[in-house]
Amino acid sequence: MLTADTLIKSFDGQTVIQDVSFSLDSQETLAVVGPSGCGKTTLLYMLSGLTLPDRGEVLLDGELIMQPQSDISIILQDYGLLPWRSVVDNVALGLKIQGVGKRERLERARAQLAEVGIVGRDADYPATLSGGEQQRVAIARAFVTRPRLMLLDEPFSSLDALTRERLQHALLDLWKQKKVPYVLVTHSLEEAVVLGKRIMVMSDRPARPVALFDNPGFGDSCILETEEAFSLLKELRRTVEAQW
Repeated sequence: MLTADTLIKSFDGQTVIQDVSFSLDSQETLAVVGPSGCGKTTLLYMLSGLTLPDRGEVLLDGELIMQPQSDISIILQDYGLLPWRSVVDNVALGLKIQGVGKRERLERARAQLAEVGIVGRDADYPATLSGGEQQRVAIARAFVTRPRLMLLDEPFSSLDALTRERLQHALLDLWKQKKVPYVLVTHSLEEAVVLGKRIMVMSDRPARPVALFDNPGFGDSCILETEEAFSLLKELRRTVEAQW
């Protein structure tokens, strides 16, 4: 489905990403963890087509990704909502770009907002929403276009612990319904265990994969309470700390 093949990326003569290769199957999820600033966001940008690798290639269903695609959705840490557009118009924006008619795109946007628990706020603007509500709107916008792939760049890192946990489960519930594969970048090992079917650990710069863990308990909303998760977290922590 998604294939990253020997990706290399440099900025100002310094290599940021070095020989990154992995694959992501349909209906699979991958969490990427590693030292702060190692290049995880740069990796996401290459997967999306926003940045091209210096060497290597990204393929989605066998198609070479050379530019942003309308069916690849990105959820950013700062939500990425347009402050001058209403909630429903923010969610419907991707559908408008795809050429969907106004009536259909608004119906689909409202239905998707309801799925993430935002009801009766269609005409409101992002500034009137809490951080958690804004991120729910961003999640709705990402799913409403029925993407082939989703990319998430630390989407919950700025939220309080309780809101973060609720939105992790909201994202997981939507994934169970729609089975859209995603790549999640996160600093939180616990979040990686909750949201990643597989978990890839990156080294410090130049970033490269140093370990790939299967997460057999993925999909269990109570996974962090299990012995298997405790053991996985212990191994993840040991592996990440070795990269500093």
